[in-house]
Amino acid sequence: MPPRNATAQRTQTADEVVADHRSDDAGELFGIAELCKEFAISPRAIRFYEDKGLLAPRRVNGTRVYTRRDRARLSLILRAKAIGSSLAEIKHYLDLYGTHGEGRTVQMKYVLDKTSKAIAELEQKRAHIDASLAELRIINATVKRGLGK
Repeated sequence: MPPRNATAQRTQTADEVVADHRSDDAGELFGIAELCKEFAISPRAIRFYEDKGLLAPRRVNGTRVYTRRDRARLSLILRAKAIGSSLAEIKHYLDLYGTHGEGRTVQMKYVLDKTSKAIAELEQKRAHIDASLAELRIINATVKRGLGK
């Protein structure tokens, strides 16, 4: 299998991942071991994503081979998991894309809605944490004064 290019050696930006996802360059194929090493995951994890319909590698003589598009999908899966998306949400997002990107606009609207809601929830949680911290600081200062510190 050909060596990975220099951009694969560093973490890709979201734009680079999307660009890779659009490409189904069969000239650059990856084995499961390469993807495991690149993404620091186990073969079992990749097979799990396959079982859930998130990845569909080709078979060459019974061996799984992954295209740049598969690699980009795996990167998207891991990024989405890292921000708390469920596998069902990730599958829905990936399925919206379509075979040739025909659903990209719908996919972007879905992401916009999901991220807007997540941002609002996190901002609400941050406000609650800030209020809790302020209350705890008041209690802490009051106790310190009571102890003469």
